[in-house]
Amino acid sequence: MNQFANSAESPDFDAPQIVRRTRRRRTVGIAAVAAALIAAGGGTALATSVASNNSTPAAASTQAEHDDATTLLYLFSDGETMRIPLAGLSLDMAKPLLDKTQTKLGTVTKKAVKGCKPTSVLEVTPHAPKTIKPGDTVDFTICAG
Repeated sequence: MNQFANSAESPDFDAPQIVRRTRRRRTVGIAAVAAALIAAGGGTALATSVASNNSTPAAASTQAEHDDATTLLYLFSDGETMRIPLAGLSLDMAKPLLDKTQTKLGTVTKKAVKGCKPTSVLEVTPHAPKTIKPGDTVDFTICAG
């Protein structure tokens, strides 16, 4: 029995190959799930979840008017404009945006609205479609809670 003690080979594990194989299987599995979703009609949901923020959803006119009440339209020196939506942000989160646009904080009015988060922005003045530029003053109406 002693003559066979050193003759058996120990198993050889190739850890990098095992890791590569595991990653390959995971990638193939994810690709298979994505292909199944696309084939089953879930491709639209998959595509919209990966879509960029440049697309604008179709909205009712009342929604667009409400969005404009909380949107600043910043005018650059070259004539281009940029929309800055403030809906749902707190006043503390909106102040750094004013600093970046080099505009000043004007009067802050509190308004009691049922179901809104305290200190969230309800309206800005001036709001879109009027433009603002550096040095302008922006007034806020925030939720009183």
